Amino acid sequence: MRTRPPLPPFTAETAVQKVRAAENAWNNQNPEAVSLAYTPDTYWRNRDSFITGREEVVAFLTRKWECELDYRLIKELWAFTGDRIAVRFVYESRDADGQWYRSHGNENWEFDENGLMRVRRASINDQRIDESERLFLWDAPGPRPDDHPGLTELGL
Repeated sequence: MRTRPPLPPFTAETAVQKVRAAENAWNNQNPEAVSLAYTPDTYWRNRDSFITGREEVVAFLTRKWECELDYRLIKELWAFTGDRIAVRFVYESRDADGQWYRSHGNENWEFDENGLMRVRRASINDQRIDESERLFLWDAPGPRPDDHPGLTELGL
């Protein structure tokens, strides 16, 4: 079985590393690559969708990024213990009609001993914004630049 460091049990430093690695992967918007961070039988609740296994993760993320255009995400560690991490996140995207959204959420993650996520539970709320209100302005797809402010610095 391959490992995906950092591995549990998490420290403050390794939990932050895990969160940033997840953020970077999602910002690259490659569903197949993202799915490899999850166990083969991973279980997700994402809003009102229930997803099991990497194949369903790939299908879900493919649909997501076909609808949520110009997607940019920032995650921030909320809490951690042992093999679990809680994250708050915000992402900005637009729909095909050009309406921009800022989506706010929380995720609860549980990892196996190899550092793969076996459970992901996400609650998300969408807020319509004008294009002029956007705060996530780096080139997408791609990771957030290291000097770009995080959620706390942006007041989100």
